[in-house]
Amino acid sequence: QVQLVESGGGLVQPGGSLRLSCAASGSFVSINTMGWYRQAPGKQRELVAAVTSGGSTNYADSVKGRFTISRDNAKNTVSLQMNSPKPEDTAVYYCNAAIRTYSWRAYDYYWGQGTQVTVSS
Repeated sequence: QVQLVESGGGLVQPGGSLRLSCAASGSFVSINTMGWYRQAPGKQRELVAAVTSGGSTNYADSVKGRFTISRDNAKNTVSLQMNSPKPEDTAVYYCNAAIRTYSWRAYDYYWGQGTQVTVSS
């Protein structure tokens, strides 16, 4: 059973910083892309940032220059450093990963349980 467990959410002031982390556990053979999505009340879930196993990154325009995604392939973790957050960044943040559980199986997408990030003074 594959699990993605997130940590690091909470309340942060505008202009502050916050770091989210996600660890994959269970039985699998490889992880491809890992990323962070978010969903604000009344809005659709959207991609925040993603990173491939080779280190290529992709960011939503709204967070470019403020957020940084990184991963540790040896530890099967992905992190999101959130600098200078804004009130509009308030949302539930979800970790996502494309994971292959068997060598003959295609990659499946897994989700974490979500962690609340609130940006407010």
